[in-house]
Amino acid sequence: MTDAPPPSQRSRMRQFFRVALRYWGDRETRWRAWGLTTAVLFFVAAQIASAVGINKWNRLFFDALEKRDVPGVWSATGWLPLLVVATALSVSGLVVCRMLLQTRWRENLTRRVSGWWIADQRYYRLGFLTKKLTAPEYRIAEDVRLSIEPLVELAIGLISAFITAATFAAILWQVAGSAEVTLGTVTVVIPSYMAVAAVLYAVIASLAAYLTGRPLVGLVSRKNEMEAQFRAEMTRLRENAESIALIRGDADELSTAGENYRRVVAAWLRIVRQQGIIALVLNTNGALFPIVPLLLIAPKFLVGSVTLGAVVQVVAAFSAVQAALIWFVDNFVRLAEWFASVTRVDELVEELQGLDIGTIMEADTQIELGESEDEAIHIENLSLAHSNGRVVVADATVAIERGAKVLIAGESGSGKSTLIRALAGLWPWGSGSIRVPAGQSIAFVPQKPYLPRGTLRSILLYPASERPVDDETITGALQRCGLGYLSRRLDEEEDWDRILSGGERQRIAFTRLLIQKPDIIVMDEATSALDEESQEVLLGLFDNELADATLISVGHRPGLEDYHEQKITLERRPAGAHVTSKPIGRSLWRLFRSRRAANEDTAD
Repeated sequence: MTDAPPPSQRSRMRQFFRVALRYWGDRETRWRAWGLTTAVLFFVAAQIASAVGINKWNRLFFDALEKRDVPGVWSATGWLPLLVVATALSVSGLVVCRMLLQTRWRENLTRRVSGWWIADQRYYRLGFLTKKLTAPEYRIAEDVRLSIEPLVELAIGLISAFITAATFAAILWQVAGSAEVTLGTVTVVIPSYMAVAAVLYAVIASLAAYLTGRPLVGLVSRKNEMEAQFRAEMTRLRENAESIALIRGDADELSTAGENYRRVVAAWLRIVRQQGIIALVLNTNGALFPIVPLLLIAPKFLVGSVTLGAVVQVVAAFSAVQAALIWFVDNFVRLAEWFASVTRVDELVEELQGLDIGTIMEADTQIELGESEDEAIHIENLSLAHSNGRVVVADATVAIERGAKVLIAGESGSGKSTLIRALAGLWPWGSGSIRVPAGQSIAFVPQKPYLPRGTLRSILLYPASERPVDDETITGALQRCGLGYLSRRLDEEEDWDRILSGGERQRIAFTRLLIQKPDIIVMDEATSALDEESQEVLLGLFDNELADATLISVGHRPGLEDYHEQKITLERRPAGAHVTSKPIGRSLWRLFRSRRAANEDTAD
């Protein structure tokens, strides 16, 4: 398969809006969305109406000053409080409605993207399928915000600019009138010359801003990528702090962090250089545009064609038209930053939408997951491969009866953990089928159990934290797994993942099994942090409380065979690991355990 060409900027925008604009179409959000949009547009119109009122007030006031008309001055002054109140209310209303629209729209898009990320284990599979897409959590938390909040402000600004330009251009047309330019014996009349001048000036300024600012889009995108990688490295350092500290890896980590931050600085310096060029254009425009209308209207004032009030009104109207028409100039940097975030969000959405099993593999290279016709787990003609096509496990066919205790063994790298991932439905590369009995619950116990934030009770009941379980059941399970001393702390909220040792976390996992009583249990090195005596106690649960559960476990430690009755061995070969299955006799071990239990009872 050949890589497709990267999407164009227009394609990125179209894909982003196809997802983001669902806020106005979803049944649950459309009424709120349209209500907030209507409120924003109302206050935009009110704000522009207030600006027009102030523009006309300027003419009345300065005409009265020019004529030294005291009653006229006082009359104009009397209207000022009303204009101030109207302006304040319209601006305040627009700010509140704008922020509400930003918050609710971001909430909708964040929920949608994070839902895609978390659903169907995409957060897990994403790391296998793409290496170029870094820090998806940063894209959801930060880039979604940066793609929505500026968009609302930019959209409001664009609408305001269009209406303002049209409104104040009409004022220029009416007040400034035409200009006569004499060239020798020919007199040329330029109708509405102030409006024409404002448009020409804005076109020149916008073109200059576009040419100087265009490279900024790629630079900002590169900067955001470097920032995300730096944050990811810092997170990795924090999550592995103990391991790094124990092996004295400080110097190496400091060097790595310094190198990552140098990339951030380099990306920022490129932006600074380009911002300097853009600033030169923007500041030149900022210095010129208040002066240009004065120079254009001055000849008409000097010959008495317009009043002082008309001059003030024309200058204000020209500035308003100019500010509206060079909206692109003033916002080019923000547009570049916004589009960079849109690109990163769209890349994430694109990857997440492509994570469906049917789209990431060709039709003839899928692992078929289904329900078995009996109560056994059937693995048939299963081949597992890496993303580069290298086969790890070849043509495995195994049946695991209900209640069986199965050990998966093999040398390191033979594909044991990959087989576990395939059983969990997390591994997309391969062929064959895995069929599990319908209606049976499955629990997976990894080497390092996940402990979410919250109370100890919620951790023990995870992932069904709201499930009603009485304290006696929880306390009994803790006692059975050697964690009885934690029974008094069920409702304490601590950073348990940091507080508990590796062995205690593995005991927590077994406590969960006692509480939840799943039908099928899949373990991957689940007792690696325990001593042999503790391992014996916990694996003994599968002869007692969990005797009815089907057990599939991966492990290297000696003596594990004594706790299982079937062994699946993965023998590494060039064409992929060969899989064999054979029964294990447990009679001697059961006899030894029963005699030891009898001796203990006699001693008691």
